[in-house]
Amino acid sequence: MNAHTASPAATTAQQSMADALRDEAAQEPDAVATGPVKKETQIIAIYGKGGIGKSFTLANLSYMMAQQGKRVLLIGCDPKSDTTSLLFGGRSVPTIIETSSKKKAAGEAVKIGDVCFKRDGVFAMELGGPEVGRGCGGRGIIHGFELLEKLGFHQWDFDYVLLDFLGDVVCGGFGLPIARDMCQKVIVVGSNDLQSLYVANNVCSAVEYFKKLGGNVGVAGMVINKDDGTGEAQAFAEAAGIPVLSAIPADEDIRRKSANYEIVGVPGGRWASVFEQLAVQVAEAPPVRPKPLTHENLLGLFKGEAVGRGVVLDPATMEDMCAADVLNKPSLEVVYEGA
Repeated sequence: MNAHTASPAATTAQQSMADALRDEAAQEPDAVATGPVKKETQIIAIYGKGGIGKSFTLANLSYMMAQQGKRVLLIGCDPKSDTTSLLFGGRSVPTIIETSSKKKAAGEAVKIGDVCFKRDGVFAMELGGPEVGRGCGGRGIIHGFELLEKLGFHQWDFDYVLLDFLGDVVCGGFGLPIARDMCQKVIVVGSNDLQSLYVANNVCSAVEYFKKLGGNVGVAGMVINKDDGTGEAQAFAEAAGIPVLSAIPADEDIRRKSANYEIVGVPGGRWASVFEQLAVQVAEAPPVRPKPLTHENLLGLFKGEAVGRGVVLDPATMEDMCAADVLNKPSLEVVYEGA
């Protein structure tokens, strides 16, 4: 049987796609706008591990802020495009990336009404991102912000702009607000588990790194979500030198209502005080310079039996890798006398 070989045309097409993806990932974002500030809008980037509850926190926080009379814009910067789902009762909104592609193919311009939607005073949109294996997620974020600038981002009149970012993706686009001073402060969302605190610590490390390079972004604090009272997240915040802005309890009522896409941060509701206090803290907490923990100190926040301390790193051998004894064959190198 003859082995199938790709045609020259197919090979060329694959190479062209690979080159296009490399070029896309290598593109640098446009310079941040430096024109006169028309209004002191607080732009706040919220980071955290995927699934830790950033979208839940932001949907309820933005809703409460709007009920308090604030003008709030919520921007989802996660390729999953799920930041606004809770706000809109489970409905998905057209993303900026997707809409831009369709409009471009049709020869039409993107209008604000194509990508920005309202509910009870909250304005919200999703940047979106490429499908798996079809582009760079970080580059998608950069492209999304470039489109926002074309739509007049720096002329918009809001009290707060809240940006929802994945914290466990480390490529350039996801670090854009910190690296380019696009926000005044960062808030991390975590819980009493090692992985979410590892991500929170990485975000603090990024802030510290760019501070050393002359950046201005600081960490305003931490939101502890699904707080079960075990205290690891509180201990992390104290060690990192950042305040705890709010501790949202691990409660079945919150879990059930969120699963049904219900907003719990409504005035007069059972959980109103939690989000009223969080809104005040988010508005007033100043950005501070964090003190990232070493990996060993991060592990030290947890009980030894829970994180495997005392485990010895046992180096593997070539015999282990081959599952058999390895025959040391003599070298075929020619060695000349007197060399």
